[in-house]
Amino acid sequence: MAVADEKWHKKLKDFLKRYYQDEVLELANNYPDKRSLVVNYDNLEIYDRAIASDLIEDPETVILALEMALKDTDLPLAKGFDNVHVRVVNIPNRIPIRELRSKHLSKFIAVEGMIRRATEVRPRITKAAFKCMRCDTITYVEQPGTKLDEPYSGCENENCGKRGPFKLMAEQSEFIDSQKGQIQESPESLKGGSNPESIEINFTDDMTGLVSPGDRVIINGILRSVQRPLREGKSTYYDLVLEANSIERLDKEFDELDITAEEEDQIIKLSKDPHIYDRIVSSIAPTIYGNDHVKKALMYQLFSGVVKTFPDGSRVRGDIHIILVGDPGVAKSQLLRYIIRLSPRGVFASGKSASASGLTAAAVRDELGDGRWTIEGGALVMADMGIAAVDEMDKMRDEDKSALHEAMEQQTISIAKAGIIATLKSRCSLLGAANPVYGRFNRFESLADQIDMPPALLSRFDLIFVLLDIPESRMDSKIAGHILQTHYAGELIQQKNNISASHITQEMIDAQLITINPDIAPDLLRKYIAYARRNIYPVMDEDARSHLIDFYTSLRKQGEGKNTPVPVTARQLEALVRLAEASARVRLSNRVTMDDAIRTTDITMECLKNVGIDPSTGQLDADIIASGISKSQRDKIGIIKDIIRTISERTPGGKASRKEVFAEAEKSNISQEEMEVTLNKMRQKGEILEPDVDHLKLIH
Repeated sequence: MAVADEKWHKKLKDFLKRYYQDEVLELANNYPDKRSLVVNYDNLEIYDRAIASDLIEDPETVILALEMALKDTDLPLAKGFDNVHVRVVNIPNRIPIRELRSKHLSKFIAVEGMIRRATEVRPRITKAAFKCMRCDTITYVEQPGTKLDEPYSGCENENCGKRGPFKLMAEQSEFIDSQKGQIQESPESLKGGSNPESIEINFTDDMTGLVSPGDRVIINGILRSVQRPLREGKSTYYDLVLEANSIERLDKEFDELDITAEEEDQIIKLSKDPHIYDRIVSSIAPTIYGNDHVKKALMYQLFSGVVKTFPDGSRVRGDIHIILVGDPGVAKSQLLRYIIRLSPRGVFASGKSASASGLTAAAVRDELGDGRWTIEGGALVMADMGIAAVDEMDKMRDEDKSALHEAMEQQTISIAKAGIIATLKSRCSLLGAANPVYGRFNRFESLADQIDMPPALLSRFDLIFVLLDIPESRMDSKIAGHILQTHYAGELIQQKNNISASHITQEMIDAQLITINPDIAPDLLRKYIAYARRNIYPVMDEDARSHLIDFYTSLRKQGEGKNTPVPVTARQLEALVRLAEASARVRLSNRVTMDDAIRTTDITMECLKNVGIDPSTGQLDADIIASGISKSQRDKIGIIKDIIRTISERTPGGKASRKEVFAEAEKSNISQEEMEVTLNKMRQKGEILEPDVDHLKLIH
């Protein structure tokens, strides 16, 4: 197709007039601030299939022709388009990054993935002005490549004609904004065991500065090849580079899932079902038997509370953080993986394999540009507006756990590395799983003693569930029946799929799948959640507010006595509000009623009973989670310190005999077992020394 061909030119002008007249006028009004017209490929194909097919095969020519037709459009305003672009979207020629081959070179293609990194936007010279230092003549040289080309034929002045020296005149040269990026295959599209592949992208002019690490996009553009540099000579190998023409953002969060009118009717009908709570709970990980209270909490986490932004710019999170702590083999990891599948933007990370920079963000040396440092987003940044699941949280290094503090409460990640000071958003819910330090949970010790996690981090979780594996014959037989039925159904499916002569029918499989199939299909449930998060912003009724206040104050009252512990903190009250809002969203209600408040206090009380009770007194104590030491333990530490101090003062050398200390402690009703536990805590905190086996000494 020739650009100069009048027939094509007229056709393209007619196409723009017929389909994009309003957009062209809007572009003219906003030019030069806006310099691009977005054209849908489907419209071009409907108008003329030949042009559409030429666009895929010979994109440079067709896009140039479209831009020429746009510049030649009759405008009512006395305004010309000198520097306009046509951006084509909705390209059918979508190719996975790992399947790009030499046959795709110079073709118009679309690649889908996640932006891994992007450089700063910098000007690139496109037409360099060189001044001859002998005769002052200016010579212009086009700069298509990455290396600056000087006037090889010498000075343009016939009387001079010398080959230099030349001086680059930057103020008379032409520049264009330029940015390099890298797009990587989305994690969910990877086959097991394969590394994600990536491709470099070049953005120019008004395409620059539009993407950030973590964005999921489709990039439409022309595939180019760039020769690899070698120290000696030129390489025969080329690297692939995508010259971006347009960017399409993918479903980035719950709020952007497409819901048809038919699905909306289905969602509204579902919400009116009086058993909607039970139906959603039974649709979460149906292959796992029981654990309904945990699944209920996960349902609230998926729906989430309401994010509040105030006029002074402060923000209160609506995301609900949950941690599951328990014995091995209670299906914690499976619950995590199922929730990630339900969340449209879910990221899964696991204990030792997740470092602080892998979870938050890393400063990496930029391979795309000139070796500067750039920021690469980690798991919590990638999960922005979704759910981040971190398994084996107890196996993480302490410095990695501390990286989560800011991400959980402020929902931002601040970075000060390699001279870069930045704040990234991580507006995601965190779902964690951890095992007890000694393998199994001891019901008679506090939670903080048994999880290798800082109390400051534990206190940021809205709900903490302790999952115990307690043998109980009736329950065990039900779980065994459920697991074996699940496996039997799986065996039937595999045999039917892999053995052609198998006698197994679909009816036999369906009969076994009745208890395993989710009540609400995962796709519909995801859209139900998206609809609720997008359209439902509940306000709390007066009686619901009163119920939450009464529940909170009645718990706090238990801590009013002189020697009683603080049962709950204000953080628990905020968690109650978030859970009540999520409960209202489940049934698509814009009102938080008394029923929601009661559901919330029930699930919170269940957590507090498991987690926040001091084993030695049986009282609720918030300090167990907040500081790792209950009030009764703090009191014992005080008593023991006094005993050691008193004995040390009357003993030469300032040492207290262990036997004497134990004997005095027994008079204060502290048993030998409690004494050993308390001394161990004091030793860890560096409060006592043991000069020898029989003596103790306080460190002042």
